[in-house]
Amino acid sequence: MDNLFIYKLLQSFLAGSIWITLSTLIAEKYGSKIGGFIGGLPSTIIIALLFIGITQSPAAAVEATTVVPLTMGINGIFTLVYLISIKRGLALALLGSFAAWILLVAPLVISGMDSFPLAAAGWIILFVFYLVAVERFAHIPAHGKVEVHYTTAQIVSRGLFAGVLIAFSVFMSKLAGPVLGGIFSVFPVIFTSTMVISYRSGGYKFSRAVVKTLVVSGMINVGVYSIAVRYTYAAWGLAWGTVAAIAISFAGAWLSFFIIRKILK
Repeated sequence: MDNLFIYKLLQSFLAGSIWITLSTLIAEKYGSKIGGFIGGLPSTIIIALLFIGITQSPAAAVEATTVVPLTMGINGIFTLVYLISIKRGLALALLGSFAAWILLVAPLVISGMDSFPLAAAGWIILFVFYLVAVERFAHIPAHGKVEVHYTTAQIVSRGLFAGVLIAFSVFMSKLAGPVLGGIFSVFPVIFTSTMVISYRSGGYKFSRAVVKTLVVSGMINVGVYSIAVRYTYAAWGLAWGTVAAIAISFAGAWLSFFIIRKILK
């Protein structure tokens, strides 16, 4: 394992652990809408695509983005299963969610799907389906702050848990080609770690509210960022292309914030 990839693993571990720990702390202090919005902003996807570009080529990073929007849409279904089944317990909800994710992702892997227009269309359709499902049928209200008495060990354990999950997804992307690499760059580790942490700190009602908002933010923001990378990496290279993609993703952040504030209950 080369030193650059080890550096990538460490960066992913640190970025993911800090990001998820902060977003769950914010959700507990300020409520599910703000915490979910923050948690869904582009974070590990930036590192994942940048390092694919560094270790392979900008063209490989662009190729990896082909399936990212559709995989984010599938992550919405992954979360929807969790939201519906969490009343029956955390373990059962996670088991059902991962079973649904594997069932939906398998055809992408088997087919080697390489159509970006199809992936983008699937992303939009699944996002609309998710939004309608959680608002019209699941009826999951927003949740205010929860009282949590923090300890240093508790906060550190959150970071370690989240960081290990994210480092694992990065490691798996190393073993795969462009299709699997793109899929594992948006493997639902942020969603999973947030599910577990929020459930343990505030119960299933708080967890449902946080995760519902997180997914709306994540599906929009990660999708917009990956689409931006397809064009900015080709036009300006890795460094300036990343800066430009982050700037473009502000539009996605605004859209997700608008939906969370005006449409979500």
